[in-house]
Amino acid sequence: MKTNENRIIAIAGPTAVGKTALSLALAERLSGEIISSDSMQIYQGMDIGTAKPTEEEMARIPHHLINIVLPSSQYSCADYERDARRALEDIRSRGKTPIFCGGTGLYLESVLYEGTLKSPEADEDLRRTLWEKSAEEVYRELEQVDPSAAASMHMNNRKRVIRALEIYLISGKTKTEWDAENQRKTLIPGAELYVLTSSDREALYSRIDRRVDLMMEAGLLDEVRRLSLDPETTAGQAIGYKEFYHYFRGEETLEEAVARLKQASRHYAKRQLTWWERNPAAVKIDMASVTVEEALEGIVEGCYLVT
Repeated sequence: MKTNENRIIAIAGPTAVGKTALSLALAERLSGEIISSDSMQIYQGMDIGTAKPTEEEMARIPHHLINIVLPSSQYSCADYERDARRALEDIRSRGKTPIFCGGTGLYLESVLYEGTLKSPEADEDLRRTLWEKSAEEVYRELEQVDPSAAASMHMNNRKRVIRALEIYLISGKTKTEWDAENQRKTLIPGAELYVLTSSDREALYSRIDRRVDLMMEAGLLDEVRRLSLDPETTAGQAIGYKEFYHYFRGEETLEEAVARLKQASRHYAKRQLTWWERNPAAVKIDMASVTVEEALEGIVEGCYLVT
């Protein structure tokens, strides 16, 4: 069995692939604590739509960086990197194994890689100018200079679109180029990055659709109504919430909104898979070929690692 001393384990991959179950099992086997690397689980009250761990799961294993800010708050990748590093050191100082779990690749990579290049600081004057333009205008500008970045985000996610365009206008280098340079960095000492994939896409998409059905049964619609998120905020653009805005305005049926959510979730899973496919440091585990128990044993024993 691989020694647990100084191990930092990260479980990433698309939605509904089995990250939570594997991370909980790992934490129990390795005396670990879980650090969320999900950019939406940080928000208080956004529970069902972000598939947060249940109260029972969080009582079973200590979790970090869940429910730490209000949905109206601004919270950046830099904020996450700072908070995650603090959590990481806190867990290690108590002799526990840090286990990252989540699907937000940018957040996870900001912590796991050495020498991560910092994109330019915000230019408030430039940002105000960009915010004065329509969502379509800034998105089309981004498409012209950085089509890859534009393709990875929704036009209405103005915060992300404006930030990507701002990076280019300040530095002359696209966000895609910054990300590519960061991909060449190495993992921090002790870090192991496991990406759960699925060669059976149809089975994965079926699990995603079933998850949405279960969310609806659990009260997702009431949660969205109660939160009344501002669509202009990052939280307000979260998958699981923004798909119901047309329904609440009487512009489409509930069935149409649910279908929209299922489609958005499947597309997001595809983008997540694409993100991790280009990462040479990631150890891929095909969950269509192994059980959670088999993946657990492989990670615990270090069988997936090349020494």
